[in-house]
Amino acid sequence: MKKFFAGFGFAFNGIMYTFNTQLNFRLHCFAAIILGLLCFYLELNRTEWLWIIAAIAIVLMAELANTAIESLVDLISPEYNIKAGLIKDIAAGMVLIAAIMSLAIGILILLPKIIHAS
Repeated sequence: MKKFFAGFGFAFNGIMYTFNTQLNFRLHCFAAIILGLLCFYLELNRTEWLWIIAAIAIVLMAELANTAIESLVDLISPEYNIKAGLIKDIAAGMVLIAAIMSLAIGILILLPKIIHAS
């Protein structure tokens, strides 16, 4: 049982490392808070909340995976390497796709509500 709970500590350490070292992760966390407040204001229904929460989670998970991949690449290839750079670019592409799809979800759910509210 101790190992089980220790795993939460390791996970929290990884999240905090990413938060403290990656500007984009901090920006996404800030955006998630602002978005959450906007969603409360617009009184989203349960299904809309589920889509927004899923989109936020996917972006944050992609940022965490990107940080892990970049750290691993830096560990195994400390000097410049074309393939190492390509791996980092692909990982960054993962985050970009997650962010674009999340933006699309946000626009589809929130834009009609914002237009209707004004």
